[in-house]
Amino acid sequence: MKYMLLMYANESEGPNTPEEQQAAQAAWVALLRDARAAGVLESTGGLPSGNTTTVRVRESRTLITDGPFAETHEQLGGYFLLDCKDLDEAIGWAAKIPTARYGSIEIRPLWTPQ
Repeated sequence: MKYMLLMYANESEGPNTPEEQQAAQAAWVALLRDARAAGVLESTGGLPSGNTTTVRVRESRTLITDGPFAETHEQLGGYFLLDCKDLDEAIGWAAKIPTARYGSIEIRPLWTPQ
């Protein structure tokens, strides 16, 4: 089963000092190494909120807004696409994502057309 793990955080609450940044980088490197070794990592990437465009269609009109669609302190900052045997395994990997320490990880099973 494929799961999308969406990483949300307040961008100002991440690692700030050089020491915190170095520790976070080591945690990311270890996570990527372990996920690849376990064979669950399909894809991962960052999603900087500063480059966001939101599209809505209302009454046949396309409305475009710069920035995230919701007023919130936490922004979607990246994702992991994992191939896990079940939700419990996906939860285990989500708990290892460094963003979970100061933000949240949303897990969604991927819908795949038949």
